[in-house]
Amino acid sequence: MTSMTLSVPDISCGHCKSSIEGAVGELSGIDAVEVHIDERTVDVTFDDATVGRAAIVAAIEGQGYDVAQ
Repeated sequence: MTSMTLSVPDISCGHCKSSIEGAVGELSGIDAVEVHIDERTVDVTFDDATVGRAAIVAAIEGQGYDVAQ
């Protein structure tokens, strides 16, 4: 398993948390996803043989949030 933390500056509320965790959690190969509202970050643990950073970022951006590079 691989872990990473993404910076998502637009995170501001519980709805943001639910939207992002739901979208990323539906991806195949995701072991865990946790949004930290106060830090505006997303921690993701995933199987990098099944899903990659690009797909995770696309899932977050698909919910209307920008991921800092």
